Amino acid sequence: MLSEFLLADMARHTALPLNRQLYEAMRRAMLDGKLAAGERLPSTRDLAQDLGVSRNTVMAAIGQLTVEGYLSSHVGSGTYVADTVSTLALGHAQPNDGTTAQALRSARTAHAARTARSLVPDPLPLSNRGEALAHRFNATDLEVQPFAPGPADFGAFPVNLWQRLQNRHWRQTRADMLDYSATGGYGPLRRAVADYLRVFRSVQLEPDQVLITSGTQQSLELCAQLLADPGDTVWVEDPAYWGATKAFLATSLAMHPVAVDGEGICPTPADHAHPPRFLYVTPSHQYPTGAVMSLPRRHQVLQAARQHNAWVLEDDYDSEFRFSGPPVSSLQGLDADGRVLYMGTFSKVLYPGLKLGYLVVPQARVAEFRQAHYDLNRPGQLTQQAALAEFIEMGHFASTLRRARQAYAERRKALVAALQPVLHSGLGWISGAEQGLHLCLRLVPKPDGTPVDDRALAHTLAQQGLTVRPLSAYCLKRQDLRGLVIGYGYASLAQIAHHGPRLAAFIAGGAHTSS
Repeated sequence: MLSEFLLADMARHTALPLNRQLYEAMRRAMLDGKLAAGERLPSTRDLAQDLGVSRNTVMAAIGQLTVEGYLSSHVGSGTYVADTVSTLALGHAQPNDGTTAQALRSARTAHAARTARSLVPDPLPLSNRGEALAHRFNATDLEVQPFAPGPADFGAFPVNLWQRLQNRHWRQTRADMLDYSATGGYGPLRRAVADYLRVFRSVQLEPDQVLITSGTQQSLELCAQLLADPGDTVWVEDPAYWGATKAFLATSLAMHPVAVDGEGICPTPADHAHPPRFLYVTPSHQYPTGAVMSLPRRHQVLQAARQHNAWVLEDDYDSEFRFSGPPVSSLQGLDADGRVLYMGTFSKVLYPGLKLGYLVVPQARVAEFRQAHYDLNRPGQLTQQAALAEFIEMGHFASTLRRARQAYAERRKALVAALQPVLHSGLGWISGAEQGLHLCLRLVPKPDGTPVDDRALAHTLAQQGLTVRPLSAYCLKRQDLRGLVIGYGYASLAQIAHHGPRLAAFIAGGAHTSS
């Protein structure tokens, strides 16, 4: 009986309101062929009595199904399953003879045969780009995380102060603060960013050149969309930042890997045979090797961009955390041609979930970038931007940065100390320890000259609860790099003190035994 099927199906949706349970059950009955096109439903009174529910419940469910086109009502005649339901349920047209019984038998026969054969259609395929986005350079495999197990430590961030600032701006907010932002972001925040970058990063800019974005990823995607067309070539550091490769895959760009050495990206004559539309670089702290681009190499990069009439994207993702010597100035500060776009983020200093960053655009292209940012991304979060502007203006950003820099320097020192057995045994050496929230342990080849399988070693460490990333996994083309990318940001000193020696012991025991 229909009521028995409906009751059984309703039992699968007990979390829903009763009328919605009945709606789902009746819809499923029609799509599965248990209610065929043209079949007359029992009266609402009879159906309510059979199901043990109120008539209002039945009327609400039937009313919704009628609005959506599953049912049709005829005054004085009753309610019928709509003619279109058989097409939805079976994938072919309704029989023309109008015989309700025959239509019902056909529907049930087809449904039974379909169920018996378990005919589940293959899912529609992704695009080639979708396949690449879903299966190449995944963040779950490459995003640097604290190596030590346990909760992330964001103790350097003043949560209570931040909550008070946000609450105050929510109480004082104006109607225009609830709208989209067509100006590139909250004015006082753009001015604060410009002042900070001008003083501490030697960036040449005016406040109107700053766009507030939802982070580096959005900045990269916006640049890729506006500066290149599908199929254009982009020079990418090799090894590469996974997030940049995702942005370029999403915009159908042709990535040309350019090897990185101890001074950063190192273009060769062979690379110049592939003229780029733009170059993507992380000059202050190459991701993931940690190399700092030398001044001669910076001039070489700008000359290459000039030679090919290309843009340069400078990702300054963690320049605030330099532990020995003064911060390295920006590449943008050396640009005399207006071809460098500079981007950064607040997520590293404050907390990752903040999702606020900035993009500095050459003056000649501000209007186009601002318009495209508004059209494509519909930026908002103005109350959060206002709270951040006040946070910076009151000096809290500077004090938070000082505390964070000190905390991360101590964690870095503790991790390097814990890795000394590996270093002293000659199994590896460290690059990128002077800055940032991770370091790169470069693994030397085995005694017979074969490279260490850093992926197998990382897998072995994961089985021990220690999260590291194999350096070779970041490589686009080259096959000569082996190492471990080890994150210490957001790991407490206690976690590092406890798990650091374990990490070193497993590396020392497995570096030359992993196959």
